[in-house]
Amino acid sequence: MDQLKQRLREAAHTHQPDRARILARVERGMAAPAAGGRPHTPAQRTSWIRVAGATAAVAAVLAAGGYTATAVLGTDRPDHGVAAPTAAPLRAGGAVDPHSNRFWAQSNITLTAPRPLTALTVDLRVAQTGGVASTGHWRTPPAEDFAVSVREDEDGALHYTWRLKPGRSVPAGQHVFAGQYNHAEGARTAQGDHYTVTATDDEGDRTTVRGGFTS
Repeated sequence: MDQLKQRLREAAHTHQPDRARILARVERGMAAPAAGGRPHTPAQRTSWIRVAGATAAVAAVLAAGGYTATAVLGTDRPDHGVAAPTAAPLRAGGAVDPHSNRFWAQSNITLTAPRPLTALTVDLRVAQTGGVASTGHWRTPPAEDFAVSVREDEDGALHYTWRLKPGRSVPAGQHVFAGQYNHAEGARTAQGDHYTVTATDDEGDRTTVRGGFTS
């Protein structure tokens, strides 16, 4: 008996045992005629009763321990398994490019899309800290797929905005959007800079991500 339990545990999955199915098999065996068409003898019936009792006891032990007798007893119960993990959400991060210097800087927005995007708007705000003036911009997706604008707020902050054109798409993967600008001489703080990314993937899910910049 102990050896049977051990074998059942080794073959176990995560499903609960179908105790009713096990006992039904035993009952069918008890009801079926013996070989040659002869009815079961009392001794044979007693043997089936013992099997039924042992099977029920093993099923109870397995249920308490989270095991199943499916693999060993050969039932056709479906194995549902574990659900596949869903895709990670859209992510973005901001950083001042390490090649920036005392007179000029570049702010990078790195976007990671787990699925293709059918709509995308990336907005970069560079705070006016003295002498801030745009010198250009770029992005890793094709330039012809985006409409780009650069404007200045009333407080002097710069806004770089990239909008994906209708009918275009951005493939899944990592993409970079960068704004370039002059600034007053010295080490410039990016504390007042931030970005906003709004995207819609090919399944229609819309996501907005906001953040700041690290130097």
